[in-house]
Parts: sequence; structure tokens; C-alpha cells
Amino acid sequence: MKRIAVLTSGGDSPGMNAAIRAVVRTALYHGMETIGVMKGYEGLMDGECITLDRAAVGGIIHRGGTILRTARSERFKTEAGLRAALVQMENRKVDALVVIGGDGSFRGAEKLCAMGLPVIGIPGTIDNDIAGTDVTIGYDTALNTALSAVQKLRDTASSHDRLFIVEVMGRDAGFLALDVAVSTGAEYVVVPEIPLDIKKMCDHLHYSRKRGKTHSLIILAEGVMSALDLRNQLQDTGGYDARVTVLGYIQRGGSPSSLDTILASRMGSFAVESLLEGKTGVMVG
Repeated sequence: MKRIAVLTSGGDSPGMNAAIRAVVRTALYHGMETIGVMKGYEGLMDGECITLDRAAVGGIIHRGGTILRTARSERFKTEAGLRAALVQMENRKVDALVVIGGDGSFRGAEKLCAMGLPVIGIPGTIDNDIAGTDVTIGYDTALNTALSAVQKLRDTASSHDRLFIVEVMGRDAGFLALDVAVSTGAEYVVVPEIPLDIKKMCDHLHYSRKRGKTHSLIILAEGVMSALDLRNQLQDTGGYDARVTVLGYIQRGGSPSSLDTILASRMGSFAVESLLEGKTGVMVG
């Protein structure tokens, strides 16, 4: 194996750059070249690639986002798109591909692997919703970002005796919402895995007030409903007047935590070592 490629796909997550750096440096240690594919699968189909050497990945270990950029691609889901990607890899004499991303990215990687290209996946998503690993790259940083914001909201909620609904990311999985709720002592959490019982929530809030609690926090995973919809349901069912905060994309940004930096570095290195051992069609974790 003489040349590998690496790309980031889907939503960005803190630590992706650390993983890219580890892939490049490990490949260099074994005498291999690394090509960086820009803008995920979209760039793969168009042959938008750069050479990654030691200088190219210098100083990126603590940077958020991804130096390779990222994008979602409908075109890649077609047969023509897949074949275009394979042709680009063949033209550049790439022996294997490392894909850093989430579940959608891995579905694309699986298709490329089925067509004969050796592929290894590295789980990078703040949702932490990838089976086969306890924690994904970016999750710890996103959790701490959300935790910091919610702690500030708790201060103002207590000052004004108010009910706050905080919407965090998590379309299909409630890991982030649950851990934010536990770590901030929230009064209630709403996750996709458990159907919402609005009456039960109102009863819980009423009981909390009865015990002398003058303010409350509800953590909501975005995939269940919008924070505005939940506020309206609380108003209609229990007469509660809630304030709404949507944390949004701030959860995906920022320098990775030490945990994410170490995790990404270990996963990036292990991905290259696994390719050299002949492994393909798998994810490190």
C-alpha cells in the first residue's frame, strides 16, 4: 500500500482535524502518501483533492471543524456518482480510503467498499449515535459546550423564577440531551427514544413547584419537536409560560476537548494500522 485518501463527510464535529492529522502522520511513518479529499463525497466525485504532508497538518490538532471541509451529497447516492468516485480514486492510484463521519457517511463508505475499494471508517459526530463504539469524536466537546450554556441559563432562570426549555442537537438519538440533563440537574428531559407524555411532564413540574422549586429546566432533543411546539403544548396543557433557547450550531464548533483530541488521534492512527493489516469494510471504535 503506497497511497491512501482521507475525507470528512456529513456534519462536522470537534476533533476531526486531530483525526486527519493522525491519519497523515501514521501513513508517513509507514512510508505512504496521503491525499485529502475536499468537501466529502461531493469532492470525491469531482476529484477535488490536495496532498497532505506533515506541514499541511501542522498546528491543526486543536482546531475545530475540518480543514478538508465537508458536505452532504445526493449525487453520490446514485450509481453514476459512485462510479465517478471510484474512477477518481483509480486515476490517483489510491489504494484505500479513510472516511470520517457519521451514519450517513458510513452508508456511502459501505457502498464504495462493496465496489472493491478498501475503506475504513472513523466515527465523528456530536450525536454519539454510532453503534460499535462507546463514544464518537466530537461528543465530549459538544456536551461541554451545551453544559456551559445551560448552566448560564440556569442562573437567569433562578433569578427570575422561570421555566426554560433548552433545545439541543440530536435528530434520532437522545444521548446529548440526556447527558446535558443529568449533568445540569434539569427537571425534565425529552428524547426521541421515549414518547413524550405532556400531561406527565406538567404533573412533574407542578409537583416540583409544590415542593418549593421556583424555577425549572427542560432539555429537549431537536428530533422530537421544536422548542416552540413544546412551549405551546405546555401552555395549552398546564398553563405554563416557558422561555425558549435553541443552542443550534454552536454545539458543533470550537476547539476539541482533551478527551476528543486523544480519542481522534488514537482512532486516526489505528485506522491506518488496520488498513495495513488488510482490514476493510469496518469502523474503528
